[in-house]
Amino acid sequence: MSKGKILVTGGTGYIGSHTVVDLLENGFDVVSADNYHNSTASVLDGIEAITGVRIVNHNIDLADQAATAKLFEEHRFDGAIHFAAFKSVGESVEQPLEYYRNNLNSMMNVMDGLQRQGSSNLVFSSSCSVYGNADELPVRETTPRKTAESPYARTKQMGEDILYDFCAHHRDFKAILLRYFNPAGAHPSGKIGESAANPASNLVPVITEVGAGKRDKLTVFGNDYDTRDGSCVRDYIHVSDLAHAHTLAVEALLGETGTENPALYNLGIGEGLTVLEVINAFEKVSGKTLNYEIGPRRAGDVIAVYADRSKATRELKWEPQYDVEDIMRTAWAWEEKR
Repeated sequence: MSKGKILVTGGTGYIGSHTVVDLLENGFDVVSADNYHNSTASVLDGIEAITGVRIVNHNIDLADQAATAKLFEEHRFDGAIHFAAFKSVGESVEQPLEYYRNNLNSMMNVMDGLQRQGSSNLVFSSSCSVYGNADELPVRETTPRKTAESPYARTKQMGEDILYDFCAHHRDFKAILLRYFNPAGAHPSGKIGESAANPASNLVPVITEVGAGKRDKLTVFGNDYDTRDGSCVRDYIHVSDLAHAHTLAVEALLGETGTENPALYNLGIGEGLTVLEVINAFEKVSGKTLNYEIGPRRAGDVIAVYADRSKATRELKWEPQYDVEDIMRTAWAWEEKR
């Protein structure tokens, strides 16, 4: 007996694919919508190898209103998890219009589709980037958002604002906003991981690519920040832990628990690691010495950000299972397999 049919937008992407696996393993039916802008169709094989289920993926651009409306005519969903978005901070600085057009239109089209079906239950993939250079650490859900450091971060702030405005008027439309920190690692099976179609820009896959000889070296952007070792501090969360939080969020929406709408949760391990500490963790689990250099600071980078995750643990019963060494071990196993 299925718990419900869930649309996962960006379902062949990095976090999307791991969430599809977690949903299937927890009794949900899943349909994906992904135009492979930053993923490949081979991910569907990996999902099937882990779960035994061949999910349907609709190769459509969700920023296209007519195509998205057709998807909702074809399927009746109990809810949706919206991942599909452009996500490179640096690229968003260079191409702001593309980011606003894609990230906001796709979300509104999915909201339209759900509402027309008379269902709701939307989990929105937000980001710790909405906090900017936060006034307090760790950041809590009540920590004020600061000016966005990039157009990417601003699309996440605007996405949240759209949902707040919409839910205030349409009280039957339920939503959960998940602000996550730095997803990393790969599925413990080694069958899916981070395999972006575009060159990797996140720290962990860049580290593993340098370790595998696919890149000459890693540049650490700045070592003169006010942190333990001068490099930026981030909160790294294993992608399988992050995926499970989305399943718990869907279950909370379908169970109609809680009074807050939209409800908001931070998802991180709850401790900050510097870039150099993450490099050291990789060297420890892989036995390799990483070739890296110190470069200038990078535009759009915040100095330090990590989460207080106590609300997600209290209300969603979410407990991360993996630490930074697990992250690096699974990421390296995936890189070696690739």
